[in-house]
Amino acid sequence: MRKADIDMVMSLLKKQVKGLHVPWLEQMASGERDPFKILVSCILSLRTQDRTTGGASERLYRLASTPEEMAKLPVGKIEKAIYPVGFYRVKARTIRTLSREISEKYHSRVPDKIEGLLMLKGVGRKTANLVVTLGYDKPGICVDTHVHRITNRWAYVRTKTPEETEFALRGKLPLKYWKEINGLLVAFGQQICKPVSPLCSICSVNEYCRKRGVSRHR
Repeated sequence: MRKADIDMVMSLLKKQVKGLHVPWLEQMASGERDPFKILVSCILSLRTQDRTTGGASERLYRLASTPEEMAKLPVGKIEKAIYPVGFYRVKARTIRTLSREISEKYHSRVPDKIEGLLMLKGVGRKTANLVVTLGYDKPGICVDTHVHRITNRWAYVRTKTPEETEFALRGKLPLKYWKEINGLLVAFGQQICKPVSPLCSICSVNEYCRKRGVSRHR
């Protein structure tokens, strides 16, 4: 894909994604821009399906919805609320630890910069970028497996890891698309541009895609 094609590609993607299922975190953030809940739900979402993340988040927030409240919950109670998310025992301990840290060190305000978020236990670049963009409406590029795979499949970037993809996109993707690219490509990647045998026949950006790494498509 040529650099000049990105405006057309993003325009076509937005139209196609309108008819697709929107990721749960995007839905939550559109109704309530709460950085703490977005942070916790993002941790829950790692290695976990969207529907499971949504259910676990809702059960947990009925028990506690602020860092102070969450820090007071017994780990066992958090585990019970978030089961069956992946690695639920580890995530329960992580959530209580970072809740205490946010409450005590940051006066219950989640950091609004990536550097500050990365200092919290269990927070990586993907989570930090998502909190910055969805929680604070600030520029950031959240790169998950879908963003990494699809932008490389397009040959818009040529990278080996999601972190490399983030920095490549920061140097190439127009700023106006930073906050929205993750939401678009997660929905697109789950339902159209799948990891194996993507649905190229109904893809709105098919003519712009180099199909790098695609051996079979429909």
